[in-house]
Amino acid sequence: MLRVRRVAYAGAIVMVGLTGCTASAEAGPTPTPTPTPSGTVSPTATATPTATVTSPRPTVTRPTIQVQLNPDSVTAGETSTVWILANCPVPSGGPAHTGTATSRAFVTGANLNPVPAGTTSPTPTGAANGSPWVRGSAQVSGTVRRGTYTVNVKCDGTNDMGTARLRVVAPEALPTNVPTKAPRAGGGGTYAQDVADESTIPLGPAGVLIGLALAAGIGIAVKRRNRA
Repeated sequence: MLRVRRVAYAGAIVMVGLTGCTASAEAGPTPTPTPTPSGTVSPTATATPTATVTSPRPTVTRPTIQVQLNPDSVTAGETSTVWILANCPVPSGGPAHTGTATSRAFVTGANLNPVPAGTTSPTPTGAANGSPWVRGSAQVSGTVRRGTYTVNVKCDGTNDMGTARLRVVAPEALPTNVPTKAPRAGGGGTYAQDVADESTIPLGPAGVLIGLALAAGIGIAVKRRNRA
């Protein structure tokens, strides 16, 4: 906008133009252009874990070996010896052909070794699978209670296993037909009666002889009286 000022100088009027600048309304700041990305970035894909299903390995079931006991029954209250015979296969690769037998009825475990050739007793009975036998003995304590006990056998070289049953039974009862009184003695008098258990007269042949001597003495005394 141009402003005019009048100035009086020497009778003349001089017009001096003053140039004034008036500030126009300030415009708003020019926005800074936003750079446009030249390429499009795709999001990174996240890998999803894949579950691997492992199929179980097939379990190999080994046949149960044959185990025999000799004897298979013992009497409670007595210390007994039991032989254990097991039909263990012959191992390959170096392990010895041996076995181990354990039971709650045994004092300690028993080591089983191959049965020597030509052995007659104790020997296994019945059919087997063609494998040689191993055997060993174990003690059963007299304190073992009556009942049935399991005998477990493991073949050391092949891990084959088998079991047998051992019975601990009560002692046999005494016969009931045993006489409890002495037999009658021959002769008369008191010898014709049953002799009491608390009697002091000897029994057996000696008692019979004493009885005969007494009878003879009585007879002699009677004859002497008749003569008198």
